[in-house]
Amino acid sequence: MRIGIDVGGTHTDAVLLDNETILATNKSLTTADVASGIIDSLNALLNKASVSANSINAVMIGTTQFTNAIVERRQLSNIAVIRLALPSGKGCPPMIEWPEDLVNAINPSIYECHGGYLYDGNPVAHIDIQEIEAVIADIKQKEIKSVAIASAFSTMNAEPELLVANLIRTEIPDCEITLSHQIGSIGLLERENAAILNATLRPFAQSVVNAFENALTKHAFNCPFFISQNDGTLMNADFVRAYPALTFASGPTNSLRGAYKLTGKENAIVVDIGGTTSDIGVLQNGFPRESNRIIKVGGVRTNFRMPDINAVGLGGGSIVRDEGKRIGPDSCGHKLVDEALIFNGNTLTTTDIIVASGHADIGDSEKVKHVSSDVIQSAITTMRETLNYHIEMMKPDDKPVPVILVGGGAVLIQGDLPAASEVIRPVNAGVANAIGAAIAQIGGEAESMLSYRAMSRDDAIKDVTQLAIQKAVTAGADKTTVRTIDIEEIEVPYMEGDMRRVRVKVVGDIATDDASVKTAEHHTGAY
Repeated sequence: MRIGIDVGGTHTDAVLLDNETILATNKSLTTADVASGIIDSLNALLNKASVSANSINAVMIGTTQFTNAIVERRQLSNIAVIRLALPSGKGCPPMIEWPEDLVNAINPSIYECHGGYLYDGNPVAHIDIQEIEAVIADIKQKEIKSVAIASAFSTMNAEPELLVANLIRTEIPDCEITLSHQIGSIGLLERENAAILNATLRPFAQSVVNAFENALTKHAFNCPFFISQNDGTLMNADFVRAYPALTFASGPTNSLRGAYKLTGKENAIVVDIGGTTSDIGVLQNGFPRESNRIIKVGGVRTNFRMPDINAVGLGGGSIVRDEGKRIGPDSCGHKLVDEALIFNGNTLTTTDIIVASGHADIGDSEKVKHVSSDVIQSAITTMRETLNYHIEMMKPDDKPVPVILVGGGAVLIQGDLPAASEVIRPVNAGVANAIGAAIAQIGGEAESMLSYRAMSRDDAIKDVTQLAIQKAVTAGADKTTVRTIDIEEIEVPYMEGDMRRVRVKVVGDIATDDASVKTAEHHTGAY
């Protein structure tokens, strides 16, 4: 038995699965204390299904806490940033173009040092040990306990980052270190940014994971728990402590995976309609299509592998104006239950429109009897046209595609959509995100730049695949179940040696072997 929970800005959704069967679902308002809200959802599920806590094998949690911490500039720790790229890296310093308020919240100590490699394997410069020792002494004197290290082309040769990390660990044993080659892709600036965001979140991640663990133990849940990451897969507790930034954008990803589970459609457009926005994504072979754009998190450029999501300002709390001809993007959000007309409020929302049209039974329908049929029809048309336009923008080509509507606000869209070959409204669509969390597997991804002249294509892919498998096992996967789900090869122009950028993604089932778990704990504890 598995429990999947997705903590959103408005609602916390939960689902209990017994293998493939949904035993119970629950939707409740998200609490300020996220851990207590999760426990309330867990207990509600157990009561509905008459199941005891000790019969649950695993709990999967999707949370926006770490994304919110960056966006809201809170719970961020002071860090040190070490870049190994001098002399050639001098022209573009770390944290360039970062929002000033985010820099102030992190209060970074930045050190630029000699080191790093070029794409062809030659060093930019050799590491100056005395230079590094002076940096470590300054970090120790400032009592900084979280460090991000980024080296030029470390995804191809991580030796400089590993060397400096070991030197720091010798002098500051309790220092938490994020190495950029373990979290980002090839580009130095974006990879460095990802490492910095991860480093500043690590102390907060410790407290969040500990709170989850303590809450589960206190309520007799003796099973392991996992947290969703941004590619639709899971991480075990220790992996989350080390890499909290990998949870960014996990909410929309869970919704896409849940839509796949509910419908069996491997290729489709998924629209997750929440209280504030509609998140539109694309399913490709059962997994979210990844964005090929630079993704900004809290105003910072990163190269995380994020799902390609178009967030539209249309949700259950969106405010209706101009006789239904203008909707949103502003929304009542989680205050919907206080401000909407059907809840004795004074604001006309999309939920009021759907109740007035007779398509939903929510709140007090008598409160919207005065809304004219012209306004109702105009608002419904506006919602359909808005959503249809953005679906057209996300389609892989001009052909109609299946469109799956999920989320608590899926009821907003009535009738067909011109962009859709069919509109699917699955049972339990309101908790698709929690279902996506519950069915997720453990994932691993690796990327490198390799010469197809120096080695065969098969050997190159095999090497990168092994790195991806190692990452999946570290995150908690059973090695015997790991399979490759995506291989990407991109020819790199203007470089000798027939250079290719090779990326491999793998997934596997959750490991139940104690030895596998201990291996993962040992590995993640190192960094």
